[in-house]
Amino acid sequence: MAATTNGRAEPQLPHSVWLTDRPPLRRKAEQPAGLGLDKIVASTVRLLDTEGLAKFSMRRLAADLGVTAMSLYWYVDTKGDLLELAVDAVAGEMALPDESDPDADWRDQLRGLATTYRDGLLRHPWAPRLLGEVVNIGPHATAFSNATLRVMARSGLDPDHTSGALASVFNFVYGFSTIRSLHEARCRAAGISIDDYFTQVIAAISDRPDFAETMELSTRAGYAKSDASALDMLNRDFDFALDLQIAGIDTMRARLAREAAD
Repeated sequence: MAATTNGRAEPQLPHSVWLTDRPPLRRKAEQPAGLGLDKIVASTVRLLDTEGLAKFSMRRLAADLGVTAMSLYWYVDTKGDLLELAVDAVAGEMALPDESDPDADWRDQLRGLATTYRDGLLRHPWAPRLLGEVVNIGPHATAFSNATLRVMARSGLDPDHTSGALASVFNFVYGFSTIRSLHEARCRAAGISIDDYFTQVIAAISDRPDFAETMELSTRAGYAKSDASALDMLNRDFDFALDLQIAGIDTMRARLAREAAD
């Protein structure tokens, strides 16, 4: 129930570990030596990477750390809080641009931010789902977000369109990375490589008339060759699509500047 002030309901903030004041930890005699929040978060990320989000539990994490599940709650209130911390730890792996060079090209810096974002999501395929569920305002995520804003400010695009420009880039990266992660997960579950998966798909559709146009394009692009690398193909498509996004921002920036000058 929402709190009330002067008879009116006060809207409640969404629950988040970043919006909750937690009393400082006090050492207890029964608290395991060497256990700390950083170690707990690192183990959480490792377990999520190896076993996935569906199998993750506080009990499983405690067993991995060699402690009781109850001892984890000295550091976090809920499993959800711990997952928020894990998502922010992933954001902390993403490389930020060197902003000391005033002549650095904002396009190159934005491309670097988008690529490191993709790489982080691919390393941790559980992260995309959580990014759609948690309040992603941890210190690492905020530092990354602020870096994208500073890069866009250097582009000359007006502030009214900055949010939309960044959404076009990072929503594309999010979708591309999520779909690729799902393909790779399917391959792992089937015990085959992603190259073998694509080879099987090509073989299954190559003689079907309804896929004739797809096969023609794939053949001309080199995707249907027996020795083609699926990962090289995906990386090439990603790079080109990202260049299109950045070129579009640059074009819109120039057009808006001309319109403002008229």
